[in-house]
Amino acid sequence: MANLRAIARRVMHEEGFAPDLPAEAEAQAQRTAPWRPAPGEARRDLRALLWSSIDNPDSRDLDQIEVAEQLPGGAIRVLVGIADVDALVPAGSPIDRHAAANATSVYTGVAVFPMLPDQLSAGLSSLLPGEDRPAVVAELVVAEDGALQSSAVYPAIVRNHAKLDYEAVGAWLEGGALPDSVAVLPGLEGQLRLHDEATERLHELRVRNGALDFETIEARVVADDGDVVDLRVLHKNRARYLIESLMIAANGVMARLLEDAGRPSIQRIVRTPARWPRIAELAAELGARLPAEPDPRALARFLAERQRADPERFPDLSLAVVKLLGSGEYALVEPGADHSGHFGLAVADYTHATAPNRRYADVVIQRLVKALLASAPAPYAPDELAALAAHCTERDKAGKKVERRMRKYAAVALMRDRVGGVFDAIVTGAAAKGTYVRLLSPPVEGRVVRGEEGMDVGDHVRVRLVGTDAARGFIDFARA
Repeated sequence: MANLRAIARRVMHEEGFAPDLPAEAEAQAQRTAPWRPAPGEARRDLRALLWSSIDNPDSRDLDQIEVAEQLPGGAIRVLVGIADVDALVPAGSPIDRHAAANATSVYTGVAVFPMLPDQLSAGLSSLLPGEDRPAVVAELVVAEDGALQSSAVYPAIVRNHAKLDYEAVGAWLEGGALPDSVAVLPGLEGQLRLHDEATERLHELRVRNGALDFETIEARVVADDGDVVDLRVLHKNRARYLIESLMIAANGVMARLLEDAGRPSIQRIVRTPARWPRIAELAAELGARLPAEPDPRALARFLAERQRADPERFPDLSLAVVKLLGSGEYALVEPGADHSGHFGLAVADYTHATAPNRRYADVVIQRLVKALLASAPAPYAPDELAALAAHCTERDKAGKKVERRMRKYAAVALMRDRVGGVFDAIVTGAAAKGTYVRLLSPPVEGRVVRGEEGMDVGDHVRVRLVGTDAARGFIDFARA
């Protein structure tokens, strides 16, 4: 099998990325010193609070940490600390220009291509445990019914006291044993229970408003020294729900702050789905009826019912609906202007602000927010924001394409000795350019090259593996 790391670099180039840090950006990274507050800089000192992070076990580019407080009357105050990348990466600097060009980190399983140099994303700008870091804090007070009683945004100094991982925390929240990483820190168990309670409130309100709950099967390449050993499915456990809900809330706070201040910004939108009739058709096949016009509340109720009725097959339905909804995009939002909002989240104002180590759009939002808090002019004009939104959308799609292509190369490594085998699959794409399926096990994707007539997204089919191409990462199936 070809060297997958070399293939990953080639694919990055083919999709328009610069996988290597330019010399001037490398020099800037080498001379970047640990952050220190400037004389007279106004930041709240919140280092004593019991902050913690939850991420993948091997993650070093930690973008956010959380802490919560029970308030009189039943409300919960939640603070989300977001890494202040802008404090270390000046706009227009060599690192910033490189980050803007790539606009996203790309995770291929066999290699990571970070948007920022490792010295920052996995070091000086990462919210690593035991380190003092600058942050932009989104504060939200969550009422018992899930409504936001109040919110605020401000700069602070923070310290992460515990780096936790999704699988261990998720298993515990779902009834398993308390992780040692939680037990060793007095008060952390109670903190996480508060996070979980606030998450439940926020989630229930979003669902009542028509937010869509998905459980898609995400295959992650597992490699050992560059050799693929597995494609592992990552399920959305309770810890992942927790972080997802808190990030949605924090991103909404940032978007509304800029909107209320009358400042243009970039928001993340998912437009009303053009393929709603096919979603309604899938629902009808399962004995449900959706309205003729797109209705997120009706779709949310249908998905919740299917998750309860058939949890084992619900990820397949989720995948089909996600594909039919279409991808999100970044867009310029002028103050007071109508815009489509985010169909899947059932929110009108939503941005990406909580992952500035990994996404350039988040760095832009951070600079807009910090300028507002400092009563300074906006650092970007509307036409610049529009251009950045279009570029970040294009690079986001390109990054996902790199990751998809590398999953295919990894899948070839796993499947090349199984040609002739028959598998259960779900159709994930059906268009003029081709029909694609994902096997239920292992979660491998490929193109149907024979017998694809009549297939549509969401159909369950049986396919035979008819060929693999290690040089191009192609996997071909025929209807069985």
